[in-house]
Amino acid sequence: MAVNRKLISPADTKTPRSVYVHVPFCLRRCGYCNFTLVAGRDDLIDGYLQAIEREMRTLDQPHEVDTIFYGGGTPTHLPTPQLEKLLQLTTERFPTAADYEWSVEANPADLSEEKLDLLAAAGVNRISLGVQSFRDAKLQLLERDHRGADALNAAQRVRPKFAQLAIDLIFAAPGESVAQWRDDVRQAIELGADHVSTYGLTFEKGTTFWNRLLHDDLQEVDEETQRDQYLSGIEMLTAAGLQHYEVSNFARPNRRCAHNENYWLGGGYFAFGPGAARYVAQRRETNHRSTTRYIQRMLAGESPVAEWEELTPEETARERLIFGLRRLEGIDPADFAAATGFTIDQLASETLERLQHNGAIERTEDRLRLTSAGLLVSDSIWPDLL
Repeated sequence: MAVNRKLISPADTKTPRSVYVHVPFCLRRCGYCNFTLVAGRDDLIDGYLQAIEREMRTLDQPHEVDTIFYGGGTPTHLPTPQLEKLLQLTTERFPTAADYEWSVEANPADLSEEKLDLLAAAGVNRISLGVQSFRDAKLQLLERDHRGADALNAAQRVRPKFAQLAIDLIFAAPGESVAQWRDDVRQAIELGADHVSTYGLTFEKGTTFWNRLLHDDLQEVDEETQRDQYLSGIEMLTAAGLQHYEVSNFARPNRRCAHNENYWLGGGYFAFGPGAARYVAQRRETNHRSTTRYIQRMLAGESPVAEWEELTPEETARERLIFGLRRLEGIDPADFAAATGFTIDQLASETLERLQHNGAIERTEDRLRLTSAGLLVSDSIWPDLL
């Protein structure tokens, strides 16, 4: 299976070569969303930019990186002048190496030509478009602020200006049939997406969808239909030439998301903004999720960190085992032991034996990976390995 242009190994350097920037602003919160964001609070944008500049300047000097990722929220919700300021700050503090990847999550509804030109001029080369669906009724149910025509139009305008177009899709929306889901996948393929992520809709506590589920106002799609939708997405995308390289991710050759691959390979990363989680020198820190609290602390000269932990070598190894199994290539046991100091059997021999007996994993002398059956139940596997 082909690999991306450059995969970042945690052995390359102790200083992270990736940076994540969290932009928490949205026009409104979708019913299924439990991400760190604020809706309808554009009055906080200037304070956020001041705060994130202070946070980035806590590093003693600029750091060259291989990948940058703007996530949200909706990064492209920022008005053009404020977006330009954030781009300039990022390039100043994190100059990019040769053959870099710079991803920006974008919403079809606010991706103006002016913003596209600004992003391209700054050096962004990968747009991750939050399409979720091309079907208007489904988008309305998901409480998205765009329609199918907006998604098509945005994708067509991204293609000429950026090296890579990534598209996110959601399956198992209430009432959705397999045929309707396949139509979403078909349209993403026809648009020539370099990368497609497919996520099953989940009902998270604290969201309006969770409350609607409790009051029988929404019903989850049955497990068999969810299974058929997930598998049909795999079938269609791989038949179209995209490689299924991670549980939820598909990419054309040399178009994997290098930033996410760094996470899955156990590499370190800087992170800035409310709710952002960084991983540097075996220490994980997570900033305050409240945007107002984050701004207040930064502007008062206080730490934005709400939680932190120093991972033990065994905890680091277990996380690497889980992330490695998320990748369809799986894990080379010898490489794993050399990198972590633990053999796979030292960490989870009984669990792995049970999973192999149940047909969820396959194991050879030089490879441990999920089976097709294991992919369907992968979320239930990870707690056992931790």
